[in-house]
Amino acid sequence: MATLSDVATRAGVSVSAVSRVLSEKPGVRVSVATRQRIHDAAKELNYRPNFTARALKSSRTHAVGLVVPGVTNAIFAELMRGVEEEARTKDYMVLIASTERLPEGEESIPRLMGEGRVDGVLVQFGDHLSGDDLRTVTDSGLPVISINTINPGSGGSVRLEDEAGMRLATEHLIELGHTRIGYAGGVPTSESGQRRLAGFLEAMTAAKLTVEPELVTDFGYYPKQGAQALDAMAELSTPPTAVVVANINAAHGVLSEARRLGIRVPEDLSIVAMHDTWTAEIAWPPLTCVRLPLYELGRAAMASLWDNINSGTAEDRVIADPAPQLIVRESTAPPAR
Repeated sequence: MATLSDVATRAGVSVSAVSRVLSEKPGVRVSVATRQRIHDAAKELNYRPNFTARALKSSRTHAVGLVVPGVTNAIFAELMRGVEEEARTKDYMVLIASTERLPEGEESIPRLMGEGRVDGVLVQFGDHLSGDDLRTVTDSGLPVISINTINPGSGGSVRLEDEAGMRLATEHLIELGHTRIGYAGGVPTSESGQRRLAGFLEAMTAAKLTVEPELVTDFGYYPKQGAQALDAMAELSTPPTAVVVANINAAHGVLSEARRLGIRVPEDLSIVAMHDTWTAEIAWPPLTCVRLPLYELGRAAMASLWDNINSGTAEDRVIADPAPQLIVRESTAPPAR
């Protein structure tokens, strides 16, 4: 196994220069050419840093935790990819954990992350996390960046343009000629759910369309809750001709429940959902969606956490580039005459 001394010999520099460059210490006075030579030598020799020794010396583990509601959720795949790729550029490892299947009543965050195992934590708060979980995160003393939720403590956050995405989805249905449009939203306590509902209402108001309270539901983002939303709307004397769903997972529930109820999509009901995942393409019919920059959200979250770890800076950021994009598939069409 190659050592710092081996890298220094190959690059023709001192061991201390190699150590400072590879550990990315701020203020290192090394020319660009020398820095490149050191990195090239490390790559040629397949040098791997001794993380245990580094942690003891710097009081850093060079690992961060990423806590998401569920690792099997297709929405989080791009998010996790973005976090991991940005972490790689910072010479950090990512420990990924899910709160989805922990026994009720356990302190999930301490159990998942442990004490002293990570330098900071990225958290995508799920609807089912308790107040104790949130306080544990914010009171841990670790740098914390919240994903798609404003941090309830002093840490920073990164979030998506939920309002803009939902306006885009709603405007698509309005442009197709729909006027009686239902909304299947997240639970009332969900910050992203509140922003998405605001976007829906803004689009409807701008089009001078009435939003009837019975057409707006707030059961949640899971498939069974999407099915519950459609059940409630289908029982109305005048059901909607289209529905905006605040999450792709809930949209799958709406789609399957429509099939069970004998409602044809898109002939009887158009469906458009927030988030574009591979599951939307293989549904039948394939689901029209609004694509949000989840990969960029992950990279920005990790970059913010790295800044927090190294300089203590913490800010709230909105990821606006790229902008939300409408992906039109076969689940939307003009209303039947």
